[in-house]
Amino acid sequence: MDTIYALSSAQGKAGVAVIRVSGAQSLDICKALCGDAPAARIASVRTLRGADGGRLDQALVIRFEADRSYTGEDSVEFQVHGGPAVVTAVMDEIGRHEGVRLAEPGEFTRRALDNGRLDAAQVEGLADLIDAETETQRRQALRVLSGDLGRRAEDWRRDLIRAAALLEATIDFADEEVPVDVAPEVRELVGGVRAAIKAEIAGVGMAERIRSGFEVAIVGAPNVGKSTLLNALAGRDAAITSEIAGTTRDVIEVRMDLGGLPVTLLDTAGLRDAEDEIEAVGVSRALDRAAQADLRVFLVEKEEGPPLEPSADDIVLRAKADLLENAESGAVSGKTGAGIPQLIGAITEVLKTRSASAGIATRARHRSAMMRGNESLARALDMLGNADGMSDFAAEELRAAIRALDSLVGRIDIENVLDEIFASFCLGK
Repeated sequence: MDTIYALSSAQGKAGVAVIRVSGAQSLDICKALCGDAPAARIASVRTLRGADGGRLDQALVIRFEADRSYTGEDSVEFQVHGGPAVVTAVMDEIGRHEGVRLAEPGEFTRRALDNGRLDAAQVEGLADLIDAETETQRRQALRVLSGDLGRRAEDWRRDLIRAAALLEATIDFADEEVPVDVAPEVRELVGGVRAAIKAEIAGVGMAERIRSGFEVAIVGAPNVGKSTLLNALAGRDAAITSEIAGTTRDVIEVRMDLGGLPVTLLDTAGLRDAEDEIEAVGVSRALDRAAQADLRVFLVEKEEGPPLEPSADDIVLRAKADLLENAESGAVSGKTGAGIPQLIGAITEVLKTRSASAGIATRARHRSAMMRGNESLARALDMLGNADGMSDFAAEELRAAIRALDSLVGRIDIENVLDEIFASFCLGK
């Protein structure tokens, strides 16, 4: 394979820029630029020179042998001064070598996958870690990147292989007396794996919400103070506010970090019988987004109730606390900030409670693989409970479940998902 190189740090001026090289010619490139090769995995300051002997820069150079590198290939990293001219000069010099080319987006990580340094789930965890905006997203991505999902899948796989082997023994020696009835152990192994998979499937939805973010809709009648509250929560004028009812026609979104959780606040159109066609569209969109949101904050005035039926965790507050004679605990004001800390605390508490049910698997692809495995295990258990002669069919279902779990971490059927996995990766990673 070609030796590849790329700028792995961000484009533009910086104190330090990292240029990564991976492949069979890494050592030769290192010697060409540095005059010699530093010891593996020991950072060393070197003067980088071009083919004409001219000085390019002074850099911190780290060399990695294949068995200890990120990609599973011989690799070198040059930490140079981060001026665009310096980076261009060093990369041009690297690119002059025969059989060396600029890496494609995500190609370093693709090679790590091909060389067994990462599994498919870990690659997805790495992408999530790069995209993480909040503490909860960071922790979740690190769990996947560290291989927790792969290790769990490996435990399930080991138990299913044991169960399949026991069944195969009864098939291979069907004409002989097998001294031990293997059915109870097989049922125990398969039942245990199935229960664990079902529990993990149940946690995928919440893990996906942590990865993509929760939606919290502010809902109420026109001119109840929804946009003012959104602006107060966002700390900026994200929405137009006016005493004229019906100012908000579309859904306005503001991304926030609440207690380490990614939250998008939605300011929706006031819910009422629309007076014109455009407002009617806004009300319709407000109803749709409010219904789809993970949580709703209802603002009400006087003794009127919420315009929609609240769910169990939804928050109902009196609006415009600044106009109330006796500011009550269940009131909020976007103008004065009264009740806003309590509202933020309530939203955070509800979402953190829900987040506790999140599993390690974080994507629809993970859920699909586990559901296929779970369905195969259910059929295997049904066959084991039937009359004799079904062991060979049950064994085949166990093999199908093992294949499904193998696809979870990319042992098989990985080509059709690689484009999706690497679509978000940047050049140099």
